[in-house]
Order: sequence, then C-alpha cells, then structure tokens
Amino acid sequence: MNTTQPTEAAPSTAIAVRTCAVILEGRQVCLIHRKRPDGDQYSLPGGLVHADEEVPAALARELKEELGLDLAALPSRPELRWVQDQITTRPGSDAPFRRLHLIHVLHLPPRTRHTLAATEQDAEDHARIVWKDLDQAARLHLYPAAGEALSALAAPASPVLLPPITDRTYSWR
Repeated sequence: MNTTQPTEAAPSTAIAVRTCAVILEGRQVCLIHRKRPDGDQYSLPGGLVHADEEVPAALARELKEELGLDLAALPSRPELRWVQDQITTRPGSDAPFRRLHLIHVLHLPPRTRHTLAATEQDAEDHARIVWKDLDQAARLHLYPAAGEALSALAAPASPVLLPPITDRTYSWR
C-alpha cells in the first residue's frame, strides 16, 4: 500500500514563445494595424509556438493563417534576426505577462505582397494589413517593440538580443 501523499505541483516556469516576422518588400514592411482606445497598435505578423512545434513550422503556420503567405513557395527563407524578452503588466491584471519574441526577417520577391490578405485572416476583428515605409514603421507603436531594431536593419551587424519589453519601456494599447 502506498502511503505517499500527493504533493502540489510547482508553478510552471514555462515562458510562452512568440515567433513573428518583419516581412519586407523593398523598403515596405507588412504590419497588422489595430485601432485601440489608447491609440493605434501595429504588430508584426506571427503568433505563439505550440508545445509540439518547431519554431520554423510555427512561423510558417502563423503566416499562412494570418496572411495567406506560403513560405514554401518563396525563394528565400525567414532568418532569425532578434530575440526580445517581455515581462509586462497587462491592463486589468496584476500578474506579470511573460513572453519571448523570436523576430525573423523575410524579404519577399517583387509584387508578392499583392497576393497576401488585406485583413488578418485568423482574428475575429479582421484587423487591416498595412504596408509602411521601414523608417515610418520604426517610429510606430509596434508589438513587439522592435522599432529601434528596424531602424538599424540595414546595418550588417545589429545586436541579436533586443532590450527587454517592460512596463517602463512599453504600454499596452
């Protein structure tokens, strides 16, 4: 007979991983635009990596779901360019919100962007897909907060680890 008492499970220390892409056609970057009460928010297309999924497969899945973009049909593959840690407090919650962003860069062949969806296909709000000049995009309220990295995108050696996203450096919209 087993007399061992069950123990409570330790809290999970797993960090959600989000993979996303800076999708470029020339100097134009693809963004998902949402109107928020506190102002506009622009997101890099992407989403969470599932527990049983490899990062490249997750990125391919997310870009297909959101934009209708088939990475397998492109001549080049996305390249992991930056990693950004996020520990913030979301509105309406006292619990820390933790996420690790894996930000890839993908260069599209000319005129490919016109084959992509005009709205985010897997979201209920069908947010608009917009294309902004790279310099303009770098100054927008981006999620993840990669504006400074976008400004330095043309530089051959930019840092891989971006400054963390914290309550001091980012506000939710």
